[in-house]
Amino acid sequence: MDKYWRFETAAVHAGYEPSESQTSVAPPIYQTAAFAFNDAQHAVDLFDGRESGPIYSRIANPTVQMLEARVATLEQGVGATAVASGQAALACAFLTLTEAGSNIVSASSLYGTTYNLLGHLLPQYGIKARFADSNDLNQFQALVDGDTRAVFCETIANPAGDVADIEALANLAHERGVPLIVDNTVATPYLCQPLSHGADIVVHSLTKYMGGHGAALGGAVVDGGKFPWDDHPRKFSRLTAPDDSHHQTSFTQTYGHRAYIARCASVPLRNLGAVMAPATAISIMQGIETLALRMERICFNATLIAGFLQQHPCAEWVRYAGLPNYHNAELVKKYLNGQGSGVLSFGIKGGASAGAKFQDALRLIRRSVNLGDCKTLACHPASTTHRQLSDEGLAKSGVTDDLIRLSIGIEHVDDLLSDLDQALAGSQR
Repeated sequence: MDKYWRFETAAVHAGYEPSESQTSVAPPIYQTAAFAFNDAQHAVDLFDGRESGPIYSRIANPTVQMLEARVATLEQGVGATAVASGQAALACAFLTLTEAGSNIVSASSLYGTTYNLLGHLLPQYGIKARFADSNDLNQFQALVDGDTRAVFCETIANPAGDVADIEALANLAHERGVPLIVDNTVATPYLCQPLSHGADIVVHSLTKYMGGHGAALGGAVVDGGKFPWDDHPRKFSRLTAPDDSHHQTSFTQTYGHRAYIARCASVPLRNLGAVMAPATAISIMQGIETLALRMERICFNATLIAGFLQQHPCAEWVRYAGLPNYHNAELVKKYLNGQGSGVLSFGIKGGASAGAKFQDALRLIRRSVNLGDCKTLACHPASTTHRQLSDEGLAKSGVTDDLIRLSIGIEHVDDLLSDLDQALAGSQR
């Protein structure tokens, strides 16, 4: 691969190139559960790591590896691990570093299931979460202690729309000897590459904008390869000390700057089995080819729609990072080139009951909890994606009863505006 390729070129070509033995222009699908060994010694060498090659598709699959290489290239990382969903990616990202008694310090403004993973599921296994207001660095600073293994945030929080100060959070985390993990799903690497701003690990729900068509579930963890794990051997003994389950392998000694992603694939993914199917990898790779084109149209549409809603009498408030009066506009300019991606939220006049009428009145826009699709989607997070949260959890996540989340697609903006206008009018009847 040519390391000087621009983003749009890498989105189309990274991860696969035809060769003498593999001449197909489109990446081939290795639709197999397992791979044959040349002889008995070949099998031993593969399992001992003395020779590279495929063994079993739960461990690695060539098609999935092509996707991993493409995602790592777009995020400017040293390697990636693709998994079955965005939530599986988050679980693998956290479990690579943590153990019972440790904690993760996270921004509170999060996707509902991520909040549940951190606030309820991981604590059942002794891994605690501590939540700070998204851009209150003093709160983050106060919550990090000797048992903290990572700081976590979303580039653009879903659905509240808060934009993280990645560089400031990275500096804070590094001063305390821990990495910064960033969920870059909503921004995508087209708008933001967190690793270039100091983050150490990036997580994606590939289901969303990367895949782009609402047709395949997938996730990815990307390693920046720069965090000095060996400088903190007590905190990160999972990476630095010999591992009993891997022939006494020290991941930092064996894999160097790829230690984190090597353990991510070899331990949580391999043992828990949240693997991606090869056909899914191809679907997502095809989606990534048009990521730049789609994001340009989506950002254009979302900006116009957010402006329309700001002037509409049925919308009490609008949150969209791409608006000129966004409360952290300097962060949007710094990290997102002034663009806000395709997720916006607004408060509908009349609260939850009016929100239900609004959804029922939609004719073009689909009622769905997904986001990042080519099609525009609408949902009421308090009764769907964040329904399982307590009142306190809803407040911390920035979700109110009147909040409607829109995921803007690539349709003609005039058709979207027309549908929104008539549905908003219907919400007040």
